Amino acid sequence: MASPVKLGLPAPLLLAMLYAGLIVIGAATLALPVSSIDGLSLSDALFMATSAVTVTGLSVVDIGSHLTVFGQLVMLILVQLGGIGLMTFAVLILSSLGLPVGLPQKTFLQEDLARTSLTQLLELVRLIVRVFLVAEVLGAALLTIAFVPDHGWTHGVWLAVFHAISAFNNAGFSLFPDSLVGYALNPIVNSVIPLLFIVGGLGFAVLFDISSVLRRTHPAWHLLSLHTRIMLVGTTCLIAASVVGVSALEWHNPDTLGAYTTAAERMTVGWFQATTTRTAGFNTTDVALLNESTSLLVIVLMIIGGGTTSTAGGIKVTTVFVLLLATVAFLQRRDHLQAFGRSIGLDQVLKAMALLTMSLFALLTALFILLIDHELPFLALLFEAASAFGTVGLSRGVTGELDALGRAVICVLMFLGRVGPLSLGFCLALSVQRRVRYPQGEIHLG
Repeated sequence: MASPVKLGLPAPLLLAMLYAGLIVIGAATLALPVSSIDGLSLSDALFMATSAVTVTGLSVVDIGSHLTVFGQLVMLILVQLGGIGLMTFAVLILSSLGLPVGLPQKTFLQEDLARTSLTQLLELVRLIVRVFLVAEVLGAALLTIAFVPDHGWTHGVWLAVFHAISAFNNAGFSLFPDSLVGYALNPIVNSVIPLLFIVGGLGFAVLFDISSVLRRTHPAWHLLSLHTRIMLVGTTCLIAASVVGVSALEWHNPDTLGAYTTAAERMTVGWFQATTTRTAGFNTTDVALLNESTSLLVIVLMIIGGGTTSTAGGIKVTTVFVLLLATVAFLQRRDHLQAFGRSIGLDQVLKAMALLTMSLFALLTALFILLIDHELPFLALLFEAASAFGTVGLSRGVTGELDALGRAVICVLMFLGRVGPLSLGFCLALSVQRRVRYPQGEIHLG
């Protein structure tokens, strides 16, 4: 049971209430006549607000043509608050909400923020704000080079600002009806947008750790925390594997990469579509036309997601890394885990297993309900559910075909995908150890 805060509420419940409150306010604002051109129903407004606050990117209306500039600005504010709010809550929950600062809380915070001590909380918050400002301003400035020549200064600058904020927060919202398909071969879009959502998806604990090491007289790889090293290596491996996998599977698909004539063009589109799959939600080719094998690969990548205390969703790279290490240790009959010269405790393995189990349970339950309620292809619904839970935003084109129950299920998945992992972390970190232990028994597995 989580320790109560001064408001009398457990930390996970308070976190959920804060996000729910922001969603309600956002939905009410989007439902106003000034927010849309032809009016937005309360159901549509609630779905769009949930998708924005959870920085998912799934949409039931075309933002660029259906929402006014005011409505687009509201969406952008919700995305920004949803992106930076989670990390700010994570680093300030102990000091701002009065959570008792005991050993379990310190242990969790140091783990969740990658060896950041309690005295560095405010410094980390300042880093988060600086990174957001620098990344989004610089990203918007570079994107103006791509958008202004085609859309003029006023609209071009707005497009650049909107897509920069959406990309860094890993939201995936676009003001174009086909996302970024029209800029599939643009070198600026293909470099700036991925760089923004990759950095945003690493996690601010990683960025803080890197900045701390770089300030040293002799910065070195071994000075980075285990969390940072796992994130950097894991992210690099996942990007490389996804680019190779997506490109190979779609190379001869005439509806996607095969539509381009040169190998350089196919690799450009393959690079973007592969890197965006884990959390960003942008696309430069029609996702509905991907091969089924590619779609399955994308589903796995969406469930994995990005890094802890980042703008990304999913079960997190470190979770998958720990599970793989545990599997290797079991096959090698070792009773301990190690990586980069550091050991990993059994409690970390149990947390990873609990997170994976609960995530799969939520995902499969939602999929079961969607299949009962809709006569839509299995793969399309599985893709939609995985995209919602991973807060990715990619879709095979069924978002608009969901009924009221389907939308509610997707909204719950988006909410759980954004709030759930952190809430689970607090529950696990603040649990009370039992004083009574029972004799060890034997069970047969496999």
